[in-house]
Amino acid sequence: MLTIIGCGNSNRTDDGVGVFVAQRLKANLAASPRPNVSVFDAGTGGIDVMFQARGSSRLIIIDASSTGSEPGTIFEVPADELVAERQPGYSLHDFRWDHAIHAGRQIFKDDFPADVTVYLIEAASLGLGLELTDQVRASAEKVIERVGSIIAEYE
Repeated sequence: MLTIIGCGNSNRTDDGVGVFVAQRLKANLAASPRPNVSVFDAGTGGIDVMFQARGSSRLIIIDASSTGSEPGTIFEVPADELVAERQPGYSLHDFRWDHAIHAGRQIFKDDFPADVTVYLIEAASLGLGLELTDQVRASAEKVIERVGSIIAEYE
C-alpha cells in the first residue's frame, strides 16, 4: 500500500504546495483508481500523518521548505534524514510530520512504513494568499509527474 500525504497551509501562498499536490493527485486517482494507493491532505495536522500512514508499506510526504535556496527547488529526501523526536509541550499544533514519522515508528512498529520519502519544494512566499507563486507551481507540476510515475507502479 502506498500512502501520499500533502502537508501545509493553503492560506499562506507557497506553504500550501503539499496540499495543492495532494488535491491534484486525488483528482488523478478519481479518474484512474488504484486500490493500493491513498492520497490525503493533512494540512498542518502532523498527528494526521501518523494515523494516515499506519498500515502502508510506503509513504510519500510533500511539503514546502524555507531554507534560503532558490524558490521552486525540489528536494527529494529520505525521511530518516529529517525525522525528529518531538520535545515535550502542550500543543499538538507543534506536532509536525517529522515528529509523526518518529512517533509512528515507535507506536505502530512494523505497521508503520519503513520506506518514507519526503518531497520539499522551496517556497518563494509564505505570506497570506491562496495562490502558489509561478516558480512553486511549476515545481509542484514536476512533483505531481514524479509521484504519478510512482503511483503507476502500484496495481
